[in-house]
This record gives sequence, structure tokens and C-alpha cells, in this order.
Amino acid sequence: MEQLLLGLTSITPKHVIMYIISGTLIFLAIHKKYEPTLLLPLGFGALLVNIPFSSAIDQISGGILQRGALSILFDAGIATELFPLFIFIAVGAMIDFTPLLQNPIMLFFGGAAQFGIFFTMCLATFFGFDLKEAASIGIIGAADGPTSIFVATRFAKNLLGPISVAAYSYMALVPIIQPPVIKALTTKEERRIKMEYKPQGVSKTVKILFPIIVTFISGIIAPSSVSLIGFLMFGNLIRECGVMDSLSKSAQNELANLVTIFLGITIGSTMVAEQFLKPQTLMIIAMGLIAFVFDTAGGVIFAKIMNIFLNKKINPMIGAAGISAFPMSARVIHKMGQKEDPSNFLLMHAVGANVAGQIGSVIAGGLILALLS
Repeated sequence: MEQLLLGLTSITPKHVIMYIISGTLIFLAIHKKYEPTLLLPLGFGALLVNIPFSSAIDQISGGILQRGALSILFDAGIATELFPLFIFIAVGAMIDFTPLLQNPIMLFFGGAAQFGIFFTMCLATFFGFDLKEAASIGIIGAADGPTSIFVATRFAKNLLGPISVAAYSYMALVPIIQPPVIKALTTKEERRIKMEYKPQGVSKTVKILFPIIVTFISGIIAPSSVSLIGFLMFGNLIRECGVMDSLSKSAQNELANLVTIFLGITIGSTMVAEQFLKPQTLMIIAMGLIAFVFDTAGGVIFAKIMNIFLNKKINPMIGAAGISAFPMSARVIHKMGQKEDPSNFLLMHAVGANVAGQIGSVIAGGLILALLS
């Protein structure tokens, strides 16, 4: 009875706010189906760690450290960066680079759509964050959760909670955030531009060599990116080599599902009320949105600039798919094209740009690690 009263009397207004945030994340995951595989574990993890004297996280009792399960998972999977890297293997096994290899020009959009990262870095330093914290905030704009976690683990562990929540929330909100930005930067005529798609055969040899070459070149340019890009490309190599079908399916399903559960609930354990409820949390979420908007805008504007020099025009909306939110962004662009003209099929072009964005965000994260380490 005494312990029950101690728990109830230890609940503070900050705890209540965190319960509301936890409930909101769970509601968005279940009712709205916004990235449920991540927002649900995040929300529930936040609930677990904000119960007073929770045994889920480390507690000091009688001068003795009592280890909590979530704290152990954090040390084993997040602090060591293993969980994000395992996710990259799964993502690599899911991605088909064929649309990109058929239309390599889409690689440019994967780079152009990372503009918001560096813009937001400058903005964050202006608001008082140090350079490494600013880099961790800026990477949110890539809409790449694992890369955001990986960079934040290296540079800003104290900001890991809000950065992770912002990154995955904006990934889920792609269908809401991107269309207004795209429409503000394009005309109706531009959104109706049709792009002819001619499927070209891509040999198995090319598909196998692509992840190997990308890893080598990226590693030479930015050695700090080797683990990021290497694990992503290793997953893709498992998919394309043709001799590891069972492992490829396991990476896409069992590995992805298991690590996602552990990753989400463990990141939720960083959302302790005293650490999460600070003015800088709102600033991080706001700047993450700015990064996301500028990444989208950067891709669209780059496409419009390219059209000045091209005979066959590119639909500028394709540039917005250069972010890493795969395949959500590609679907959004295709639906927008269909809404403007039901006979306009942009899906394969958008997928190519979206896949390029997955590579671009990882390389951007690697470059930031290389430059600031």
C-alpha cells in the first residue's frame, strides 16, 4: 500500500504531459495508421519510462544500481549503433534499384533533395545548438529515421528522443507535408508534364556490381559512411545475388520486424519527462519540419532548373521524391500526377528518385560524420 501511494504521489505534471504524448503517438499509430510499426513502440516505450520508479529503466535502490530492460537494450543496440545498422540491412533487402539503374539521371534528385539538411544545420547553430547537435537536427530533413538515429547517437545522445520522434513522425506525415510545398513551387502545367517510361533490361551482373561499387566509392570519399552505406548495400546484395533468397526474405521480414520493435521501444525509453520536456524539444521538432520542407523544395527547384537545359522536360514533382521516405514519397508524387491528369503515370520515375534519395540521405549522413568527427 505504501509503495502504491509512493508511486501515485510521485506523478508530476511533466509525467502527465508525457502520458498525453505517449497516448497521442499510440493513437496516431493505431487509428491514423501513421508509421504504426514505429510510433506504437515509441509511444509505449515513453509510457514505460515515465511511470515513477519504473523497473524498465535503471534505478538506484539502496545505493545499488538495478538495471532495467530498456536501459540494457539501449546500451546494447543504440549506444553501439547496431539497431540502426540492422535496419539498414533490412531496408537494403527491400529496395529494388532497377528503376534507378534504368534512369540514372534520378541520382541527381537524391542529392538535390538533401539541401534542407545543411540549411537547417546553419539555422540550428543560429539558435544556439553546437555544430554536432545542429547536424543531428538537420538530418531529420532526409526523412530517414535510421540515419537520424545513427548520427544523433554519435553527436547528440542527449537529443536522441526528440530527434527520433521528429524523424519518424515526419516520415509518416509525407502525404500531408509534401503536396502543399510542391503545389506552391509548381504550376498546373508543370504538374501535368508527362514523362515517357521505357523499361530497359538491367542485367543481373549490373545489379550485383551496383551495391559493391557504391559502397567502395562512398567509402573512399567518406570513410565514416562505410557502416551506413555498407550495411544498406549489403542488404541489397543479399537480395540481388540470387543465391541467398531465404536470407533475403528473412532480412525483409523477420529481421526488419524484430529490430523495428526493439528500436522503437528503446528509443521511446529516451523520452523521460525531465529530459524530453524542454524548450529545445519544440525547437528541434520545428526545425525538423523546416529541414523536411526545404529538402522537398530543393528537389523540386533542382528539377525546374534542369528543365531550362533539357529538351524532354522532367515533371518537377519528381524532384520532391528525392527524399529518403521510401516508398511513401513516390506514391504521393504518383497520386498528385494522377489527380492533375489521370493518364499521367509517374510512379516508376518517382520510385527511381526515391531510391536515389535513400542513397543520398545515407551518404549525406556519412559526409556529416566524416566532416565533424
